[in-house]
Amino acid sequence: MTNLAPVPTTIAPWLSVRNSARAVDFYKTAFGATEVFRMEEGGSVVARLSVEGAEFWVGDESPEHFNFSPQTIGGSSVRIILTVADPDAVFARALGAGASQVYPVSEEYGWRLGRVVDPYGHHWEIGRPLA
Repeated sequence: MTNLAPVPTTIAPWLSVRNSARAVDFYKTAFGATEVFRMEEGGSVVARLSVEGAEFWVGDESPEHFNFSPQTIGGSSVRIILTVADPDAVFARALGAGASQVYPVSEEYGWRLGRVVDPYGHHWEIGRPLA
């Protein structure tokens, strides 16, 4: 392979959900995500989303490929940490979009941080380090 542009190393989670089209709309409303890429087929959506440059993917679960949603497995093995300038505002926005509070925003461990679970079973810790 020649003439390839350099690519930075990144890690981006892929969230398996039920009803990916609706999930994409939730993340846009809750976190102000924008679509970087979207592919639709038969009502299913695969999308790469960005929250101020922090990217993640969303797609329908596909048990045949060993991709299960938290609803299917009864929980999740991953928590997502969303670091933002104003965790209180983003936390409130997520609740208003349909997330449920796990614990409220407070200050501990050198962070201002709260935790929500989205309607698809993924847990988000929303916060920022304290000065």
